[in-house]
Amino acid sequence: MKGFDVKNESNVPLRNIAEGLRDGTPIALGYFAVAFSLGIIAKKAGLTAPLGFFSSFFTRASAGEYGVYTLVAIHATYVELIAMCLVTNLRYMLMSAALSQKLAPATSWFHRLLMACCITDEIFGISVNHRGYTPPAYTYSAALISSLFWAGGCATGIVAGGMLPTSIVAALSVALYGMFLAIIVPPARDDRNVLYALIASFLLSGICAVAPIVSQWSSGTRTILLTILISSVVAWLRPIKKRESNGTE
Repeated sequence: MKGFDVKNESNVPLRNIAEGLRDGTPIALGYFAVAFSLGIIAKKAGLTAPLGFFSSFFTRASAGEYGVYTLVAIHATYVELIAMCLVTNLRYMLMSAALSQKLAPATSWFHRLLMACCITDEIFGISVNHRGYTPPAYTYSAALISSLFWAGGCATGIVAGGMLPTSIVAALSVALYGMFLAIIVPPARDDRNVLYALIASFLLSGICAVAPIVSQWSSGTRTILLTILISSVVAWLRPIKKRESNGTE
């Protein structure tokens, strides 16, 4: 990763908001399709459209919501619901810690805490790849539009029920994965170490998904362990040298 250029930092919040809305719109469109299918599941669990909207707006995690709606359908306890969310979404703690390294030193603790609450896989991807320090307004605006579409998709799915064929919903969902690839491919092309880390991530994720014992763990737990393992090995083998103030390594 190149050193941060403070001169490029924008002092105009409106520009950061506009950039966040621009980059968050493709994510929002992909979110709508995925959340629509979650809305169908939520309807089967007995949730109304307003409940689906608010639960999705404050959760924004496909695996976590799927697990929660499944537990709601079987009348699970609140403790079980909370435990489900913590386990499936624990990886966001790692993403928040990584994103904190992209914030300007003067960023207040309030902004740091609020930005951590905005993190999803895709919002983290565009925020951590923002040139220079990541302005809070950029992450907020991207998270806002994507969250509205995510929550709106869930509510729409609840209202529409099962009118659309599953094949169409699945086809729409492919757009989200294509968008996520568009986030990670450019850095991999510029940095060979990132490419190696991505290849290792794909291979190890596939192996862990079918390996004995490990495959029984939740996807969130596997993601956390693989993230720590791969990032630690890459950081040890290919540490990033920080640029000094004079521009030298």
